[in-house]
Amino acid sequence: MLNEKMIEALNKQINEEFYSAYLYLSMSAYFDSINLKGFAHWMMVQYKEEVEHGMKIYRYLQSQGAEVKLFAIKEPPQKWNSPLHAFEETLKHEQHITECINKLVDLAEELKDRATFNFLQWYIDEQVEEEENDREIIEKLKLVGDNTNGLFMIDRILAQRQ
Repeated sequence: MLNEKMIEALNKQINEEFYSAYLYLSMSAYFDSINLKGFAHWMMVQYKEEVEHGMKIYRYLQSQGAEVKLFAIKEPPQKWNSPLHAFEETLKHEQHITECINKLVDLAEELKDRATFNFLQWYIDEQVEEEENDREIIEKLKLVGDNTNGLFMIDRILAQRQ
């Protein structure tokens, strides 16, 4: 049985994950509006991944007999100054999510909740991957600078994301 503090924290994390999805859906729309279809596709894949992250916690709470509470999702930004700016904001957001996951792990340790601690290890690994992906794209965008040919090459690469 989960401690009430853990249930509350996991429910808040569901909201964080769904906000992440909403943010990436907004970024997908932004990239689509500036005709960067590969960037839009990459963000759409990211959106779907974040929904699954939230649902994974949702299902975990249910499996533990805990009540799932869904909260309002705040409105995400709609526009960014450039693709580089959007990805810099993505990295900042993922670093925030990493911090949230780390706090959940700390709470699980404090409560000696071994099951939740074990469950959260997947999220720790996932966050390492998320931040690495964002940094890699940011570095490519910095390399191409204002070169539109380079931007379109990155767009083509991002379109291949599965």
